[in-house]
Amino acid sequence: MNTDQKMYKKYAEGRAKKSPLLKDCLWAFFSGGFICVFAQWIKNMLLSAGMEDKNAGTVVSVILIGIAALLTAFGIFDKIAKHTGAGTLVPITGFSNGISSSAIDARSEGFVLGVGAKMFQIAGPVIVYGLTTGVLYGIIYWILKMFG
Repeated sequence: MNTDQKMYKKYAEGRAKKSPLLKDCLWAFFSGGFICVFAQWIKNMLLSAGMEDKNAGTVVSVILIGIAALLTAFGIFDKIAKHTGAGTLVPITGFSNGISSSAIDARSEGFVLGVGAKMFQIAGPVIVYGLTTGVLYGIIYWILKMFG
């Protein structure tokens, strides 16, 4: 690293706002917990209405995805995520936000070349690596089960 880079790094570190790690972790924990409690409440309502457990879980996922997509469309999700951080971004709501925001950003380019082509721009790698990991895990599990 040359002298200019060192000077810039020192300057940037001095100007950067320090992140309150404990506060950020607590916000993420409680906001993510709130999402989970809300989802469980919806599931309990569906179960008490007579829906089967598997179907109730699917419906809850769809509801959370829909709510996150609507909040993204109205610009509310980003304001919430700014304060709650990983609490809203890690669960299924963050996945919905990633897809929705990419689609919203690309809508001016049309439905096919814009929304359709760029919808998974952010979430695509997550899907690819998630599926790949799942397949590899399944193969390893199958091999271990065969010899174990």
